[in-house]
Amino acid sequence: MQRYEYKVVPAPDRGQKARGVKTPEARFAHAMTEALNALAADGWEYHRAETLPCAESKGFFASGKDTVYRSMLVFRRPLAEATATDVPSSAADAAPARQGAAMPAEASAAPTVPPAPNP
Repeated sequence: MQRYEYKVVPAPDRGQKARGVKTPEARFAHAMTEALNALAADGWEYHRAETLPCAESKGFFASGKDTVYRSMLVFRRPLAEATATDVPSSAADAAPARQGAAMPAEASAAPTVPPAPNP
């Protein structure tokens, strides 16, 4: 099973000026393109965008909180295949269990020998 690590960054909230980009929609698309390409250069794959609620204080002396919605971009990249946590603790854990075969308690504690390869 493939494992991933994730990174969440705020989505751009306004467009970015560039040569030849005139409309607000095109400027916003340019800002999104720049954000996606910057993280893709570091190996991050765009996964999805989320809009999530966030409780924020109204002011410095205010006691209440307002809920605002933040747009976030979610990126992921695969983790290294062989890490120390993925390696089974014993050969018995790595061997698949046969259906219908019961294993005595003494046998499960003994080390297992892998079968010889077929020529």
